[in-house]
Amino acid sequence: MGRRYSAKGKKKRKLEDGATSRDDDAAELPPPEDDEGKVEEDVTEEDETVEVVAEGIPVLPRPVDGRKRPRAIFVLERACLEVGKVGKTMQILNSDDHANYLRKHNRNPADYRPDIIYQALLAIFDSPLTKAGRLQAVYVRTEKGVLFEVKPNVRLPRTPKGFCGLMSQLLQKLSITALGRREKLLNLIKNPVTQYLPVGSRKIGLSYSADKSVELNDYVAECSDDEALVFVVGAMAHGKIDNEYTDEYIRISSHPLSAASCLARICTALEQKWNIQ
Repeated sequence: MGRRYSAKGKKKRKLEDGATSRDDDAAELPPPEDDEGKVEEDVTEEDETVEVVAEGIPVLPRPVDGRKRPRAIFVLERACLEVGKVGKTMQILNSDDHANYLRKHNRNPADYRPDIIYQALLAIFDSPLTKAGRLQAVYVRTEKGVLFEVKPNVRLPRTPKGFCGLMSQLLQKLSITALGRREKLLNLIKNPVTQYLPVGSRKIGLSYSADKSVELNDYVAECSDDEALVFVVGAMAHGKIDNEYTDEYIRISSHPLSAASCLARICTALEQKWNIQ
């Protein structure tokens, strides 16, 4: 029996090109246009997914701190989260379980790695930075351009299977609510992500191909607490993120790093800067 979550939102939407998904085709759903017409329902998925009921997804207690302190924002770009109808169920496609399916549809299985974004989110949410209440927001944008927000007090599933089930429900139902509350912990939102970032924030992209190489602890220590720090990290298997809205790109290692390793280093540097034990 899978874990229990609550999913709220519209019924299955049309694809961006205006056509609905066929039974054997995979498609990622576009972000919502508005919040009207949402319904709450119980959904039971098969082995690859989780059961969704009214109780909701668990939340973590928020630290009580009356002081206004600087907090970090993360934007994870190009996450591989694509929903496909495999058999009779909608599932997040991955290279391990759906290799034959993907080849049949002329897709490269190596590109379907939802484990990357899962490990990246765990690196953030399991960090002392987040547990100390110094995480402001996390935004995830998929390869197909679907944007969603993950609230800092969400308790993520502890297994990749549970995570993929949760993401499948989110992309189909548009939002996931908190346990026993109406608070949306995961929610599809409209592009661009820049409209949700604080005015005057410092948007820092991280890439192994960046020209500017820095010692991360020193770089973060020199950043002013008067400007919000936004770290933009790629969550894909190959390639690099675009520089359409970042203020600068930095390289923090002489070796290519996974998204999870990169984010862990960022969290550690911020913890040192803000004296979080």
